[in-house]
Amino acid sequence: MTLRTRNLFDPASTEPYRLSRSKVELFLSCPRCFSLDRKFGVGRPDGPAFSLNLAVDTLLKKEFDIHRAEKRKHPLMETYGVDAIPYKHPELAEWRDPFRGIEVLHAETNFLFYGAVDDVWVTPQGELIVVDYKATSTDREISLEGKWQAANKRQLEMYQWLLRAKGYRVSKTGYFVYVNALKDREAFDAKLEFSVQLLAHAGDASWVGDALREARLCLERTQLPPTAEECEWCAYRRDAQATEGGLAQ
Repeated sequence: MTLRTRNLFDPASTEPYRLSRSKVELFLSCPRCFSLDRKFGVGRPDGPAFSLNLAVDTLLKKEFDIHRAEKRKHPLMETYGVDAIPYKHPELAEWRDPFRGIEVLHAETNFLFYGAVDDVWVTPQGELIVVDYKATSTDREISLEGKWQAANKRQLEMYQWLLRAKGYRVSKTGYFVYVNALKDREAFDAKLEFSVQLLAHAGDASWVGDALREARLCLERTQLPPTAEECEWCAYRRDAQATEGGLAQ
């Protein structure tokens, strides 16, 4: 693994430091991994690219964009009784761009905090609704409970915080468009079939400011912070080092 050298945090710099939504999630997951990544360029190894998920994401955006252009409801909104239409805004492409996203300067930490949203809808009253697309394949009932779903809810809440910080009226309720690849078909026939659900989440983004402040303090520490108890990456490093040390004797 090559050490990263770009966009490392320098506590002496007065320039705003660009920090992504995913790096805030990394901090919440394990402050030690976060510090190693942002200060020293030692990031966790990249996982595999979920190409099918990305394909679903792209196609959903194209589908909702058709209704956005016509300023009309998507059938999913009709099915679930959501009184909104896809939001048409000149900066939407930028908000969706993973390298740009919705960006806000958090003056207290001097972080340029940003995140790329999947979609935004708008109510007749002008309130924005944050929407996130998710793809999976499971026989279980899809819900918003569990460890991974807690991270997904935080993701949506960070987008809500960003839009509010930019001065927009944002609904507390956000939505996950969940598409589930069905495995009960008799054959593949060169196609996947999906069921689509809309799951509502009443977001509470009041924690985001505190998280940014704590992340700044973490990066300003002269020593590495302790590892999170449940961090599998730190456990692997610790066990590997102990084993290697024993073999070297």
